[in-house]
Amino acid sequence: MDWTKTIARWSALLILPLLLWACTISYKFNGSSINYDKVKTITIDHFPIKSAYVYAPLGTTFNDQLKDIFVRQTRLELVKMNGDLQIEGEITGYNQYNEAVQSDGYSSTTKLTITVNVRFVNNTNHAEDFERQFSAFRTYDSSQLLTSVQDPLIAEMVQEITEQIFNATVANW
Repeated sequence: MDWTKTIARWSALLILPLLLWACTISYKFNGSSINYDKVKTITIDHFPIKSAYVYAPLGTTFNDQLKDIFVRQTRLELVKMNGDLQIEGEITGYNQYNEAVQSDGYSSTTKLTITVNVRFVNNTNHAEDFERQFSAFRTYDSSQLLTSVQDPLIAEMVQEITEQIFNATVANW
């Protein structure tokens, strides 16, 4: 019996699990990169509508969904004031524009846009503070009335904007 081969096999069997354990990879599927040792709370102020055109359900939908994304995708505690992270701002734009004109001079599609101004403060690292605008748009057939398409379009755009805000504030993309 060759003892050197036996010792080499046993050594490999003992070292292999240690190597595999040392080479683990960590993934975060929620996309956030929060240091929960420092950051424990978040304050999200109400975003008022300050656009020329006001559609009241937009404010409620946006404010609820912004809070919801942070509650669902982080372990941060939502507090009314003085959070480690603070998000505030206003809905500055809710506009529609004629986008494509047909040969008869009428618009064939209309573009609906939502713009939100956000001020973010990280009280544990002020280098990450910012003020920035986020927006999303959808187009719809001009033969449709805005009142018949705005609720589903708003839902899509609000989801997109809240994801943009989430990524800019806690995902550090």
